[in-house]
Amino acid sequence: MHDHLADQRSPLAFTDAHRGALAERRTDLDRTLQSLHDLEAALAAAAPGRGAVWQRNVSHAIEVLDAATAEEARNADQPASLLSDIARTQPRLRNRVRGVRMQYAQLRQRIAALRAEVAACNDLDVDAADLRQRAGDVIRALHLLRGRESDLIYEAYYDAFDRDVGEELGPGRA
Repeated sequence: MHDHLADQRSPLAFTDAHRGALAERRTDLDRTLQSLHDLEAALAAAAPGRGAVWQRNVSHAIEVLDAATAEEARNADQPASLLSDIARTQPRLRNRVRGVRMQYAQLRQRIAALRAEVAACNDLDVDAADLRQRAGDVIRALHLLRGRESDLIYEAYYDAFDRDVGEELGPGRA
């Protein structure tokens, strides 16, 4: 016999605190995305004959990405963050939250290593193709992690509120 009452969820209220956490995440995402675009533009610039300028621009772009991801990590670790809220309120998703945080820490280490490598280069030994490859790996890893985090957040909030997060924020704001 099927219990229909067990299937009926009473969605929780979507609070101003939830909206604030989502807005903060959106700000973090926008800042990091802009730093990724800036890094991609610096990497795509011509390097031959202008190694010092290319290296300086790439180095600066990686510094900005490092700062953006550091701020994002600090915000995500706050008790009022979306990830903290999910870990606190949805026990079945705690391991996934922990996994996202661990992957993010590993990615931050890769960014720091890339930053150190680029800073150690001089215009005579800059291997632009090699650095582009390694930076591209970091960029792809960040995009994949971002998708995994978004999936987790949307799944958690759909489970908790029985509706898409985007419905709460309005079109184009999720």
